[in-house]
Amino acid sequence: MKELIVHQVNITHYRLVELSKLADQAKPFYEWVEKTAKRLTGSHRELDRILMSANREELNAIINACYQESEEKRPFLFDGIGRVYPHAKACFYFFAWIIRDAPQQRLAPLVARMRKLESIDKVVAETDTLVELILEYRSCIRSFDWLTVREVVIDRLEGSRRSIKGHRLEANARTSLVTAFQNYFSIHGNYGRYRKIKIAEKQIKIGNHTVDVSATLTPIDDGPTETILMPIKTRETEGGGHAHIFTRDLIAAVRELKEDESRYHMIAVIIALNWSVSELGNIGDQIDRVFYFDMNPNKFLGFNEDTQVALNKYVQEILDNG
Repeated sequence: MKELIVHQVNITHYRLVELSKLADQAKPFYEWVEKTAKRLTGSHRELDRILMSANREELNAIINACYQESEEKRPFLFDGIGRVYPHAKACFYFFAWIIRDAPQQRLAPLVARMRKLESIDKVVAETDTLVELILEYRSCIRSFDWLTVREVVIDRLEGSRRSIKGHRLEANARTSLVTAFQNYFSIHGNYGRYRKIKIAEKQIKIGNHTVDVSATLTPIDDGPTETILMPIKTRETEGGGHAHIFTRDLIAAVRELKEDESRYHMIAVIIALNWSVSELGNIGDQIDRVFYFDMNPNKFLGFNEDTQVALNKYVQEILDNG
C-alpha cells in the first residue's frame, strides 16, 4: 500500500483500508437479507424501502425467516478480525447494527432481562426487540441502503477489533479467505459442492503442526470433510536462514498430512523481504498454492487486488470440483 505523506509526515490510514475491505464482505449477507425480505413481502423494492414501509407483522416475518433459515449454505457475517459469527448471532447483530449501537454490550443485557421477567425464548425476545426498534426509529435513520449500512458496519467492526486481542496478520489472511468464499456465494448463492463452510476462529493444531488459518468444508453428499489449511510465515529482516527452516518444516507437515485419510487443500502465505526464490520453488512443488508478499510484515494489510483474485479463483476451483 502506498504511504500518504503530507509535509514529511506519514498520515496513511491503514486501519480504514483493512476495515473497509472487511466491511465489503458483509454485502452478501445484506443481499441475502434483502432477498429474504423480497420473497416474504412479494415486493420488488430494495431492502431500504421494504424496511422503511413494512408493518409490524411483515418485519417480524422477515427477521424470523432470517433466524430460522435452515440451509447451511448461508453468507457469513464476522467480527473485526474476520472470525465468523454463528448464524443466530449474525442475524441479531446485523439488524441491531442498522438500528442501534453496541448490541452485545447494551442490547443483549436488556434482552436477557426480558427473558428473566417473562420466561420467553431468546429468539422471540430478540425478534420483538428488533421489530420495535425499527418501527420506532426508522424515521430517524431514514435509510437502510447498502452504502449507509456499510458505513455502520465499518464503525461496528472497528469497535469489535479494539475489544479483541488477536493476531493482526492472521486476521488479515483470514479476511482474505472469507472474501474468497463470499465472492463465490455472491455469484452462485451457495458454496458449490459443499453444504457447509466453517472457518476456524483461531489457530488449529494438527499433530505436531500449528496452522494459522483454516476452513472445514462439508460436502453436500455427506462425504468426508475437507480442510483448507493456510499457514503464514513472516520475516521482518532480509537475512538469516528462516526461509530454509520454514520450507523444511512446511514440507514435513505436508508429507505428514498426506498420510491422513482426510483431504487437505494447502495454501502457504509468506510475508517477507527478499525470500529465497529457490525455497519458494521448493514449497510450490509440495503444496497447492503459495502467495508471496515481498514486504515487511508490518505493512501487510491482507491480499491485494491481484492476489485476492488469484485466491478467489483457487477457492472457486475447490468449491466447483473439490
